[in-house]
Amino acid sequence: MLTIKKLTKTIGGRTLFEDADFSVNWGERVALVGPNGAGKSTLLKIIIGQDEADRGKVDLDEYGQVGYLAQESGDPADDTILQIAMGITAPLRKAMKVMRECEAAGTTDAPEFAAAQDKFEELNGYQLEPKAKKILGGLGYKQDEFDRPAREFSGGWVMRAHLAQLLVKEPDLLILDEPTNHLDLVSLLWFQKYLQNYSGALLMISHDRTFMDGVVEKVYEIDECTFVPYKGNYSDFLRLKDERYEQQMQTYRNQRKEIERVQEFINKFRSVASKASQVQSRVKQLEKIERVPKPRKPRKLFNFHFPQPPRSTQRVLFLEGISKSFGEKHLYSNLDVLVERGDRIVLVGPNGSGKSTLLKMMAGLEPPDAGKVTAGTTTKLGYFSQHRSTTLNEHNTVLEEVVDAGGGMSENEARSILGSFLFKKDDVSKKVGVLSGGEKSRLSLVKFLVDPPNLLLMDEPTTHLDLTSIEALLSALKQYEGTLVFISHDVHFIRSLAEHTWHVADGKVMKYSGGYDYYLQKSGFYGDDFFSI
Repeated sequence: MLTIKKLTKTIGGRTLFEDADFSVNWGERVALVGPNGAGKSTLLKIIIGQDEADRGKVDLDEYGQVGYLAQESGDPADDTILQIAMGITAPLRKAMKVMRECEAAGTTDAPEFAAAQDKFEELNGYQLEPKAKKILGGLGYKQDEFDRPAREFSGGWVMRAHLAQLLVKEPDLLILDEPTNHLDLVSLLWFQKYLQNYSGALLMISHDRTFMDGVVEKVYEIDECTFVPYKGNYSDFLRLKDERYEQQMQTYRNQRKEIERVQEFINKFRSVASKASQVQSRVKQLEKIERVPKPRKPRKLFNFHFPQPPRSTQRVLFLEGISKSFGEKHLYSNLDVLVERGDRIVLVGPNGSGKSTLLKMMAGLEPPDAGKVTAGTTTKLGYFSQHRSTTLNEHNTVLEEVVDAGGGMSENEARSILGSFLFKKDDVSKKVGVLSGGEKSRLSLVKFLVDPPNLLLMDEPTTHLDLTSIEALLSALKQYEGTLVFISHDVHFIRSLAEHTWHVADGKVMKYSGGYDYYLQKSGFYGDDFFSI
């Protein structure tokens, strides 16, 4: 299906791959992993021809159809959501337009309607449309949204329509770059189930380990400018990677012992005439040995004991009689919710149901239309969103910003923590003002961890983090002794932290006194027809 041989790519003086080999067979499901900046997205662009390698060869089966989903979508122009999902062509669009105009005017007996209907059928429209509608429904669209212009939707919703288009086409090789970024949990589980039954080959980049565990059967890691294959899902990869390192270390140690043994013989008998031929033989033996490089130890989490927040009162936050609307969109009416000390609550529900609004009302950033929000007398509240940067001093360096927030933390400790969240050696000397939005978001996250409030409200905290950094965040939050309310679509993240699940939908908050799997069981989420297509 796909074969890459001796691939080399350098960007800005930095080599991403060198003489690297890679392959995806027909029907195979492959994940590409590696730290941010390793070249994962660049490799996908080389495969589809949007970028060029310096050297090497990319062979795609000439009879195979390739579909690609980028992280960002282009301008949707005037197409409707359904038209995008159908992968509509100009002739098909024209036929649909004439048919709808005739239907609206009541002139379905006109010759132009019959001609448009014939063209629609010729272009397979009667098969495409119901399939597109089914897939759009699975990805979270409501039926009355199918014919709305895509420009009326957010970028994340437009991306879902482009994803639907790929699933409608069913290419032989489906290439996905972070496909779960814009999906809520319901759509994510539907999509995961769909891919499990997908007949084509799959190559994807994802930071959601549970999603990869449920879908892929092979992992390629970008490591030291080459592609290292591992059989199995992401959890298998983690285990096999550690085993590979131990095997490499044992090979390295054994060779070092052998070299030292031979060198000791040479040194001992170098001046003994009767041993001259044996010494010379050992010298030649050393010269012929191809030295095994010392393997690089797999990146591990930095073990840092984060400071704990001051103890709060039992009632940390109380929302009473809350009502909230945005124009004609009504979210909540007379809502009462209580957050108590030590709670670890995840808010789940479809996109647009009001989860982020509820979190903002808890944080005091969004006033309710009616009702009141009352914090406990000792509640120290902190709110983290994907776009938070207002608390950063843009004149500080990254390192200064963390040291100043940490209360006596050493520079070495601060550097280690920053390293776990993708700030490399030179990055810590950058001024905060020149950081990208994602870098500012990660820096704000680090500041929360080194000086945590006793009520932590977090909206999609894993955005902009690679898999290792997500584990670092989980490690920190597992140590955290305060109260946590968060929103996430990362199932592994939710399962690792949530002890209570609040399902937000249709203006109501349904509370489940258990974690994510308890919620799935009690809510009857896995209905027989949920995953049908």
